[in-house]
Amino acid sequence: MRRTAKRALAALATGAAGAAIVIALPLHQASAAAVGTADGYASSNGGTTGGNGGSTVRATTGTQIHQALCGRASSSTPITIEVSGTINHGNTTKVSGNSCNTAADKIELKEISNVTIIGVGSGAVFDQLGIHIRDSSNIIIQNVTVRNVKKSGSPTSNGGDAIGMESTVRNVWVDHVTLEASGGESEGYDGLFDMKDNTQYVTLSYSILRNSGRGGLIGSSESDTSNGFVTFHHNRYENIDSRTPLLRGGIAHIYNNYYYQLHESGINSRAGARAKVENNYFEDSKDVLGTFYTDAAGYWQVAGNVLDNVTWSSPGSDNKPAGPNLTSTTSVSVPYSYRLDGGSCTPDVVRQTAGANTGIRTSTGSCSTTGPQPTTPNPTTPNPTTPNPTTPPPTTPSGTNLSLSGGADGSSKASGTSYGNVKDGSLSTYWSPSSATGSISIKWSAATTVGRINIRESSGGGSISAYRVLNADTGAVLKTGSGSGVISFTATSLKKVTFEITGAGAAPRIAEFETYAS
Repeated sequence: MRRTAKRALAALATGAAGAAIVIALPLHQASAAAVGTADGYASSNGGTTGGNGGSTVRATTGTQIHQALCGRASSSTPITIEVSGTINHGNTTKVSGNSCNTAADKIELKEISNVTIIGVGSGAVFDQLGIHIRDSSNIIIQNVTVRNVKKSGSPTSNGGDAIGMESTVRNVWVDHVTLEASGGESEGYDGLFDMKDNTQYVTLSYSILRNSGRGGLIGSSESDTSNGFVTFHHNRYENIDSRTPLLRGGIAHIYNNYYYQLHESGINSRAGARAKVENNYFEDSKDVLGTFYTDAAGYWQVAGNVLDNVTWSSPGSDNKPAGPNLTSTTSVSVPYSYRLDGGSCTPDVVRQTAGANTGIRTSTGSCSTTGPQPTTPNPTTPNPTTPNPTTPPPTTPSGTNLSLSGGADGSSKASGTSYGNVKDGSLSTYWSPSSATGSISIKWSAATTVGRINIRESSGGGSISAYRVLNADTGAVLKTGSGSGVISFTATSLKKVTFEITGAGAAPRIAEFETYAS
């Protein structure tokens, strides 16, 4: 549902000791809760409404999030916490109170209920800081990014899980979030989305999970089978080694997800788990469904899935891939209605809807999308710690964005940025050169005709005063100019095209480098 009441923000005051104090507005002044309504298994067991009906406060630090929880009349008093800016270890401390149980090294949602955390404005980023849900119920997390949470090295948080749930958790809806790491277990990271020790009635929808060794699990061991009733739909899994997800017991419904570059295995159904897997799209991946690394079998019902360049390993005693010819081994019924897109159009739908700061758009169930634009702070209540809103994207050329099927490289990059961010379909990530000038390229294994590019910038970077577009195969200059947006030139067959920034006041931030045939 969209918000119809006027937004009523929390007052952020400063106490004598310098700590921010969150003051909730009266209930009758509160705005509504999350955008949309929980679906999938999160709509069962009484439904998931989060902080709907309660007060709304604003937070720009982790400490303020904890203060909002601790300032409620009780641990079940509904509350919506609107978050903007970057939440990290430096601004997240433990707060005490009768209605909370918090910790300094994570966002702790422990022994509470009826809470919504939603990113607003130019976005909310939980940087190296995980979200921990324990002994809690009726929780909504929407429109946030959680990145680079570690279980080893420094700093550590939440056992290395971006979002982790454990110990009698019920009814959680995680929607339009971006969860990402920068490596696997050897680099200090664990799962992006984990559920264990009696966690049930959860939905993960319209989200991006990427650049991690482990996508997530349901059940921490073969004996931890009290979890289940989880729905995964319209999510994008990219550059993941395994666990998309790993299921140990329980029931999962997995539909209309886009899987790209799963390196070792994908949906791993084990220890009696039953998964309904339908109309997903698997691309450039290995062993996307089956029972792996155990002889404790799991089961699946399959329909409408698309396999695009998927490879399969040979069966063995602890390795039972479901392919190459997918066949159902069980039957699973779900207690809710849902809108099912065709498998072949799933990548396009997911690219338009998944992740934080994408407008909280959703599928219509007919291979098209609809929904509101991104939520923004009340303009009458400026927040000096919040970055400027992302620059509105320019008009996108028609046709297929060829970058999505290519690779990326470039000159030296600024810390925390990645070449691949310019071709991930998300405006919430970016590449930035290590200085005011530099170059970023899109490349393919075979010659590709390109006649138009679209450079989409993120806010906070320097403006581009001069650029060159190059045919990197020959060094030929295809176009020169200034600024960003749609750039047209004579269509050229090439394997690599380069956008070279030759002048800027400060390092620009390139969110997307789109390429088109014409």
